[in-house]
Amino acid sequence: MTLAAPDPGMKQLSAMIPSRIEKYLASRAFTGPWAIAGTARKDFDGAVVIPSLAERGLLFSTLHSLAQNPKELLSRFLVLAVVNHREDASSSEKADNRETLKRLSAGGADLAALQIAWVDAASPGLELPGKGGGVGLARKVGFDLALNRLDYDKGSPLLISLDADTIVRPDYLPAIVAHFRKDQTPGAVIPFCHQPGANPEEDRAIHRYELFLRTYVLGLERAASPYAFQTVGSAMACTAEGYARMGGMNQRGAGEDFYFLQHLAKTGGVSRLKGTVVYPSARTSHRVPFGTGRSMTDLLSRKEGAVLFYRVECFQILADWLALAGQSPDREGKKLLEKTLSISSYLYDFLIENRFEIVWQKLQRNFRDSRNLLKGFHDWFDGLKTMKFIHHLSAGPYAREDPELVVPDLLRWAGLEAVEGTDSQLELLRKVQIGEAY
Repeated sequence: MTLAAPDPGMKQLSAMIPSRIEKYLASRAFTGPWAIAGTARKDFDGAVVIPSLAERGLLFSTLHSLAQNPKELLSRFLVLAVVNHREDASSSEKADNRETLKRLSAGGADLAALQIAWVDAASPGLELPGKGGGVGLARKVGFDLALNRLDYDKGSPLLISLDADTIVRPDYLPAIVAHFRKDQTPGAVIPFCHQPGANPEEDRAIHRYELFLRTYVLGLERAASPYAFQTVGSAMACTAEGYARMGGMNQRGAGEDFYFLQHLAKTGGVSRLKGTVVYPSARTSHRVPFGTGRSMTDLLSRKEGAVLFYRVECFQILADWLALAGQSPDREGKKLLEKTLSISSYLYDFLIENRFEIVWQKLQRNFRDSRNLLKGFHDWFDGLKTMKFIHHLSAGPYAREDPELVVPDLLRWAGLEAVEGTDSQLELLRKVQIGEAY
């Protein structure tokens, strides 16, 4: 990791910046040669950070939707576009980013309502590195630079993650501000609903993919996992202090949102925000090996086995395992392992592979209080290990299937109406999980 000298304004503000933020800026911030252009203000209540890689055709639609938010709130939030590509980017991506930077520099009436700023991570000498450069690093650069432009006198300001292909509603900023005023949890996920596809085939594909995301979280929620929340990069926010406490954004080229929210959940918690909805694009993409764009590409190319769903048995076994662990703070690791055989031999095998008996002994030694022990257990059996366990079961007796074969059973188990058809199932889960008109 390359550490750069702090922003020149940092010394003037150091008396006002909380020590945790100062420590993070001095030791963990990754700023490299980059700087914020477009505004010199350092008194914002928060920042909306938007990575933009060859998004000239979409970024300004996103900014236009953001500009429909209340003017009073827009005046207090920095809107920071991180225009980026790696050194090995294509010539068309580089040309697109040059045009984006020109348009941002020119300003204009369509951007006048926003406190718009940008980071040039696309010009020669400022490009992201070929190795390790990606959306995680772009988000990190934006968040880290924004920290020194925030006003810490009125409480902990906010860092909001948005994408250049995502439309927001006029209640976007009001809902986020209201949530963090009443909820002490440092992290939050924002309800989302994918935009329609460009044609019926794309519509079917994005509906299937979104249903997959929603059924996975439904299964985790029904199993009482503390990681039962969506991990969508364009739909998350946190306090600045929460960001510093958890060590900042990671630099992954894909899945950065998953790991970011998992770490936030461990270090302070992640809550579900209500009152607004964001609308990510339904487009295809080859930029990352998984996620919306890749799944859309696989579905539209009719790739065999694209976006198959987890069977309800996987979540039922997970639920039994989490309940058993939560009820067994005083049980020896060996006896607890033996007890898992009555749930599933595949669970037993997974725990053996992951050295559970040793882990449990260490947890019992370090945490005498049962609540702290359970917290330590969930820090170990985290979102990633949960996903690996579900994959372990899916590779064994509970192979993934098309949604029509598994979703009705999952809905019934979750106490919902077992409606048929992807569109009807998606509509049901949107209503349940978003909780309002979408």
